Amino acid sequence: MRLAVWSGPRNLSTAMMYAFAARTDCAIWDEPFYAAYLQATGLQHPMRAEILSAGLQDASKVIAKCLGPTPHGKSVFYQKHMTQHMIHGFDRSWIADCTNVFLIRHPARVVASYAAKRENPTLDDIGFRQQAELFDLVCQQLGTPPPVLDSFDIRMDPETQLRKLCLRINLPFQPEMLHWQQGGHPDDGAWAAHWYGAVRQSTGFAAPEPDLPQVDDHLRPVLEQALSYYEKMRKFRL
Repeated sequence: MRLAVWSGPRNLSTAMMYAFAARTDCAIWDEPFYAAYLQATGLQHPMRAEILSAGLQDASKVIAKCLGPTPHGKSVFYQKHMTQHMIHGFDRSWIADCTNVFLIRHPARVVASYAAKRENPTLDDIGFRQQAELFDLVCQQLGTPPPVLDSFDIRMDPETQLRKLCLRINLPFQPEMLHWQQGGHPDDGAWAAHWYGAVRQSTGFAAPEPDLPQVDDHLRPVLEQALSYYEKMRKFRL
């Protein structure tokens, strides 16, 4: 099974990757298109040079690897994809050959968390528009909505949400998914030192999320734009 899990940044995506990496049958790939995205856009992200050096800068080569053999002879290939990396000009037809899952989070939480790591995020930085486009594409390919999980629900009850997801994608649930080794994973991306501090210190999903954070006034337009995309997908959550 090629499992393409689509989320924006600051969206519980790394914890979900760690949960699947803890399975006995699963290999992972952390943000396959990051280097190609930086190469194509010229954006200046933290650790840009290291990311370009460590990753595949040609999107067509990334796609070939996404559709290729599962690493380490495993039966499940979990691909943690960032929706903002799928810029126009990158082929998206390959997505039809994957089992696609969408991970969402309230944009107020995303904006506040992202801004703490990289100032003044734009709508394109946080991936909600691109996520909605990809969601519509997969709906058209399948003729039915793909699985959607809200990070708030996962943190409220990780086992129930993971069981629901596994049932939906015809994958046996493994209790090992609820815990992982502290200190990160060998297949973490080159950028992990900047972005993964909290989750690398964890051994499982964090406690339920508190009330929504306040978003600075200058970022409220980004929040309002993202909210419509979030609410559209949230209607389909498991």
